[in-house]
Amino acid sequence: MTQPRFIISGGGTGGHIYPAIAIANELKARFPEAEFLFVGANDKMEMQKVPQAGYKIEGLWIAGLQRKLSLQNMMFPFKLIDSLWKSRKIIRRFNPDVVIGTGGFASGPLLQAANSFNIPTLIQEQNSFPGITNKLLSKKANSICVAYENLDRFFPKDKIVFTGNPVRQDLLDVDFKRQEGISYFKLDPNKKTLLILGGSLGARRINQLIAKEMDFLLKSGVQVFWQCGKFYYEEYLGYNENENVQVVDFIDRMDLIYAASDFVISRAGASSVSELCLVGKPTIFIPSPNVAEDHQTKNARAIVDKKGALFLRESEIEIQFEEMFLNLISNQNQQIELSKNIKKLAKPNATKDIVEEIIKLIDKK
Repeated sequence: MTQPRFIISGGGTGGHIYPAIAIANELKARFPEAEFLFVGANDKMEMQKVPQAGYKIEGLWIAGLQRKLSLQNMMFPFKLIDSLWKSRKIIRRFNPDVVIGTGGFASGPLLQAANSFNIPTLIQEQNSFPGITNKLLSKKANSICVAYENLDRFFPKDKIVFTGNPVRQDLLDVDFKRQEGISYFKLDPNKKTLLILGGSLGARRINQLIAKEMDFLLKSGVQVFWQCGKFYYEEYLGYNENENVQVVDFIDRMDLIYAASDFVISRAGASSVSELCLVGKPTIFIPSPNVAEDHQTKNARAIVDKKGALFLRESEIEIQFEEMFLNLISNQNQQIELSKNIKKLAKPNATKDIVEEIIKLIDKK
């Protein structure tokens, strides 16, 4: 086989970017001489994160529709036409063997353009409830890799492959990294560690909750490692003065912080859910109600219904949080049960399985 060429598009949040990079890394391991190009949205975080991972990226002038009437919405048709035109130019110039979309604004026009040139496309859908872009693209996609069951309600059944979500490969063996994690993050080895994850941009309501409950948390005997997101870092920086609290905007070694943690409070973005299944820590999910189709609630429910995690609605955190947290940290049987059940839902070979589907598309071509 001549060395293949791949275009990968995914962005807007870490939940779309990191799966895209994980797929690229696995493809590169299989085809060391392959050529890669990422396509993202001009002002989104992929424009920094993808080059940091060692890949070239080009940006499109695209953004999503806002829920309210705005100038942004009036510009949308122009941005879409411009992005479709530029996507066609990119595809003609780069001439990929396969185009892969992991979600985010840019993947819409790019995969649409690939379909118009009859280039094989693969969609990787992370959520239990797909967004409108992937629903539209699925009609012409050749393969749709999903992380949840029962998605034939939204996608053509004969194209669906149940692979799970790509996750960082360094999470596969966190059980052996606990001591390394404790020393890397300078944690107290004699205290249990609570990890707070608000997603790459941060979660306002979770941050407000943790700030309000900090005294309660510290009195319960845990140390707190709080990833508050880049938008909120300045606001909560002062908590670092307490020796049992670390506030960060971003975590550079997710494998080590998972290894060192005993409990997790997290949003329920698709990537976070998949990672937490793999590392198997007792988790309280607080899904964001502000995402399309309320898909974080559906992601969390898929785990909670199998007794793999606890679930707290944003609207109920003031009333229920303290009782739920105290029950969790004082009930070892519950901790063991949650860990065991969430680990059963892990898909450690997801990235390899997705790459197998991509290779099938190249072979067919």
